[in-house]
Amino acid sequence: MNFNYDVLVIGGGHAGCEAATAAANLGAKTCLVTMDMNKLAQMSCNPAIGGIAKGQIVREIDALGGHMGMVTDATSIQFRMLNRGKGPAVWSPRAQCDRGKFIWKWREVLDKTPLLDIWQDQADELLVKDGEAIGVKTVWGATFYAKSIIVTAGTFLNGLMHVGKIRIPGGRCAEPAVYRFSESIARHGIRVGRMKTGTPVRIDARSVHFEDLERQEGETDFHQFSYMGTPRALQQLPCWTCYTTPEAHETLRKGLAESPLFNGQIQSTGPRYCPSIETKLVTFPDKDQHSLFLEPEGENTTEMYLNGFSSSMPMEVQLNALKKIPALREAKAYRPGYAIEYDYFDPTQLAHSLESEVVKGLFFAGQVNGTTGYEEAGGQGLVAGINAALRCHDTAPFVMARDESYIGVLIDDLTTKGVDEPYRMFTSRAEYRILLRQDDADARLTERSYALGLATRSRYDHWNEKKEAIGRIIDFCNTTSVKPKEINTALEQIGTTPLHESCKVADLIARPQIGLTILAEILPELNAVVNKPTNRKDEIIEAAEIKMKYKGYIERERIVANKMHRLEDIKIKGHFNYAELHEISTEGRQKLERINPETLAQASRIPGVSPSDINVLLVLMNR
Repeated sequence: MNFNYDVLVIGGGHAGCEAATAAANLGAKTCLVTMDMNKLAQMSCNPAIGGIAKGQIVREIDALGGHMGMVTDATSIQFRMLNRGKGPAVWSPRAQCDRGKFIWKWREVLDKTPLLDIWQDQADELLVKDGEAIGVKTVWGATFYAKSIIVTAGTFLNGLMHVGKIRIPGGRCAEPAVYRFSESIARHGIRVGRMKTGTPVRIDARSVHFEDLERQEGETDFHQFSYMGTPRALQQLPCWTCYTTPEAHETLRKGLAESPLFNGQIQSTGPRYCPSIETKLVTFPDKDQHSLFLEPEGENTTEMYLNGFSSSMPMEVQLNALKKIPALREAKAYRPGYAIEYDYFDPTQLAHSLESEVVKGLFFAGQVNGTTGYEEAGGQGLVAGINAALRCHDTAPFVMARDESYIGVLIDDLTTKGVDEPYRMFTSRAEYRILLRQDDADARLTERSYALGLATRSRYDHWNEKKEAIGRIIDFCNTTSVKPKEINTALEQIGTTPLHESCKVADLIARPQIGLTILAEILPELNAVVNKPTNRKDEIIEAAEIKMKYKGYIERERIVANKMHRLEDIKIKGHFNYAELHEISTEGRQKLERINPETLAQASRIPGVSPSDINVLLVLMNR
């Protein structure tokens, strides 16, 4: 075999799979190096995709031409749209998936991707020449050379698993850790740290008393992840909810002295927003119960995931505590929960393209950048894959702004602010949430991706058809008037104020009680426009309705975003020797010197850089 490639991807997780397919689909000869071809895109923790803000990232991956959304739709066993009680800015899709089918669907995608090879092996040493990454040596003695190298090693770099006092090297349960590779990267000046994550016990469904659980059904409407996907084909299954008990808490508290998190065994920082059950007990000592979610691992398996019970306590403590929960009083476990420590690399040493600013041609994506979550990994992998391929052709990098995508927010946060704990995306991290809705990711990103050559022609045509249909509905509503005598009786029946004079249809849509579907049943002309035969009619109606109902909010936020773009246009990198700028604060000077931001807007987002520091830089730039 010829081991010379344009792009080499190390690691076959969610970041690696998106990176490899993106690079190959952009015409780069690509190789994905993974330790186990049977565990590609393995969902190491919960077999679920999406959630608050994470669902938006998956829709953005799909709009750009990535695959996570399509694979999720094909393997979904329950779908829900979260935050329905709030505005559409924070609606977030989430799907429970069949873990095994998810892997094999991804394998099918990879196998069918032209220009993409897969090699089962383990990276051992990064090869660098004159400050540029040129290749990787593996434990089996193969030497790969590439123009761009992407590291997406997840939790495998010096991975160490903990169950009570027992410590076992590994990147996942029953999978070996990777040694030496992290050190071969660090010796070139790339900063390395340690983080921790964890996963809960897995339960045998045959031992569960479901009569003591509350059933949680999924949704069966038109919503899904991919704009191009097919309707859910697998059997849709319920999830189940219950609570911990004071008796379970007492059992866990008695074992705290043996917890690796509290006896000094684990030194690294764990995820704030997905804490272990023992951390919940210590952080919230007055709470006598915590929510638990029992979720199926697949369509045809009895294995279930106990969401909310992540733990690294001794095995017998975990199992004894489970017995104190009524529904789990006879529970049998497949394996205990465990914690895992692993290496990550300081993301402030990366450009927004995710290329290292220390070693040229070296890209990082996923948990190695200090993030947590399949979705955050997939989004980074897609961007790294795009930019690794573009670098092979000396093309300008692909970068998304904070008002353009949640992926753009994620990467800007990582490269500008860095991480001191595993980073998880939330809608609250985005200052332009109304512009970054789950319903309009294709409107924001598909045309940009098509111009790059990643989004296919069929995807581009699909978006244009949808755009024209949305525009047709909005134009009709903005230009068509309705008279009181035509509609007042119906308005009163709906429970909304009758008209006193004629108004545009769009003004009626702006009312909270009225939607396009309801109004189309009243107005025959609108019904003809709304129900004109087209692909994905319900999705189009929803998108058009949101744009009309929230028009004022959208326009106002766009004005704010455009003002910030003016600071994004002011390039400051290379213009200042920050150590000599005594006009700004000491903390600001130190942070600016360490991160060396590209633009004034990026500088303004660095923690410790004050608005007065930004004003000083702006004055100096004007000079």
